[in-house]
Amino acid sequence: MALTVPPPRSPIDGGVARWYEDELGWATVAGPPVGLVTGLRFDVLEVPAEAGRGVLRRMGAATGPVALVGRRMGLLVAAGSAEELPGLLDWLEWGGISLDLAILGADGRMTAPLPPGRGGSGAPGAAVWLRAPAPGREVEASLPVLRSAPWGVADAPCLVRLVAAAAAECHRVRLLSARTRGAPQQLSPQRFASS
Repeated sequence: MALTVPPPRSPIDGGVARWYEDELGWATVAGPPVGLVTGLRFDVLEVPAEAGRGVLRRMGAATGPVALVGRRMGLLVAAGSAEELPGLLDWLEWGGISLDLAILGADGRMTAPLPPGRGGSGAPGAAVWLRAPAPGREVEASLPVLRSAPWGVADAPCLVRLVAAAAAECHRVRLLSARTRGAPQQLSPQRFASS
């Protein structure tokens, strides 16, 4: 009697985790949705989507990969940047101002957008790449980094310029929002997240 072995089942996530692991070498966390582990190959600077659009206009191509998840935009930056952000904001004189920005660093999780060319899920707020990482090349070289950091790459985009633009755009969005509401609003302090 011959036994037949059924074909392997396709992954529940449609192969999204496998694409990130095999094509980019990024660590993932099972979903749904699949998560990307931050702090290993990259950190993520999160800003409101409206502020993120302003950052992209200001910075042009001088950013790394960029994802949109609901009403938040995630700009990938060099791993280790999360530890630098509070001091960098202080140095840029944004330290005492309430900004709606966060950074995901060591042990953080980012929702994985569908890989490029796989179509969208159609769900409102689904994670999508606005500027996707390119498989087959080291993404780290394209990530904004502090020039003086030991992990810095000489021709990588500048983290200082990106954070300055993000802080200014977050502040602009907050001021415009307060003006359209017509009343002074109580703002929460900056939030920094490691996960």
